[in-house]
Amino acid sequence: MKTKAVLFDLDGTLVDSLPLIVRTYRQVFEELKIPWGNDDVVKMIGLPLKDIGRHFSGEQASRFEELYQFYYHRDHDRYTSLFPGTLPLLDRLKEKGIRMGIVTSKGKPGASRTIAFTGIEPYMDIVVTAHDVIKHKPEPEPLLNALNYLGIKAVHSILVGDSRFDILTGKNAGSRTLGVTWGLGRREELEQLEPDGLIDRWEDLIKYL
Repeated sequence: MKTKAVLFDLDGTLVDSLPLIVRTYRQVFEELKIPWGNDDVVKMIGLPLKDIGRHFSGEQASRFEELYQFYYHRDHDRYTSLFPGTLPLLDRLKEKGIRMGIVTSKGKPGASRTIAFTGIEPYMDIVVTAHDVIKHKPEPEPLLNALNYLGIKAVHSILVGDSRFDILTGKNAGSRTLGVTWGLGRREELEQLEPDGLIDRWEDLIKYL
């Protein structure tokens, strides 16, 4: 099956931002006096911020989001970087004429800042954020929106991500799926979802095109 498009998750896939995200949540939890449970929080990363805020803070959800955005943007540049090999991979895909995009559950302001700061914006034909859809990952809507914009059928695409939400999104949309092993999801967890492949380094992606 000829690959015409590769869509990427952002945090934990292209961008090494987990330290920033966990640091930000810890600051919010401390300020709102919410008991901290690292595993409980990490399991939810990949869902929209508003859902996480509602889950942990209930009626304080708006304040939760406000504090998160403040601390996140304050510390963003210090704790955000691309994973090794990301730009060379994007260059190779571009040379092959493959369309690229980002499908993320991050809100538009945060996603835009990260994409611009890391220098990957020129490679992306489409960016779909939490603000662009009604139903979020693992529902297929975010990925299908990106593919509709590109005019490419799901069977000619690959969704690459680091969490169970990414793999399930790709499967629900009818796309092929690749899990990266350097992000949030553990290898065993990703294997259970039976993606089309797991990659330990960016060079491994090329063989799935």
